[in-house]
Amino acid sequence: MPIRWTTAMLDLPSDVLDETLAFWLHVTGSTLSPWRGDQGEYATLVPADGDDFLRVQRFDAGPRVHLDLHVAADGRDPVEAVRAELVRALALGAALEHDAGTHVVLSSPGGYVFCLVRDTGHARRPRAVPVAAPARDGDGRACALVDQVCLDVPADRFDDEAAFWPALTGWLLDPRAKGELVPLERPAGMPLRILLQRLGGDDARRETTAHLDLATVARPAVERAHLEMGARLVARRERWTTLLDPSGHPYCLTARDPQTGGLRA
Repeated sequence: MPIRWTTAMLDLPSDVLDETLAFWLHVTGSTLSPWRGDQGEYATLVPADGDDFLRVQRFDAGPRVHLDLHVAADGRDPVEAVRAELVRALALGAALEHDAGTHVVLSSPGGYVFCLVRDTGHARRPRAVPVAAPARDGDGRACALVDQVCLDVPADRFDDEAAFWPALTGWLLDPRAKGELVPLERPAGMPLRILLQRLGGDDARRETTAHLDLATVARPAVERAHLEMGARLVARRERWTTLLDPSGHPYCLTARDPQTGGLRA
């Protein structure tokens, strides 16, 4: 399997970075690594348990979320492995946005920006995080886990994206999926799965974007905790709640098992 690990990057403008980063550190129970990069633009959200899978970038064209796919070396030089996957991604319909040598920035057929990066040996998926808010109605037992990147795909680009992502990752589309939400079946232990969401015809977006999803079996309690920590409510639906983080970027609390990622029986 060419993809060994998945990482989500929070691309945040400088004017909202501190507040938004503090929020995500809080709700994920993480600590912040030292800043790195030529201009000190990158840092990692280090989980209390398991290997990291969330990172942050100072990015003034944000806010947005992009996906990093860690390419397995399989005995090759790690950079050569990334170069080989670059060739394959381009053949599948990706477009090259930036070549940094050790990693590459690409866009999918629907215009979603993602990166191919070197595998660094990550292997242990973190566990769900208890809510960090004053207990209410048993809230102290509630927990949640960021475990999914949802690609929001314009309807006229959905077929292209639904063909591209399984071909690139080797993960099959879930054959049980119905309607506008179609997950890819991730390998065991992978921290982030990929969900494709077909947008309605009245949605103004013309390129694929993304947001984070958290899995929880205690959605009302986790929602209250997030609102107390600075999130803003957009909508409540049967199986998910849409919120805005302090940067104004959307994310969802979804009624799924944090361990399996599936709907709770």
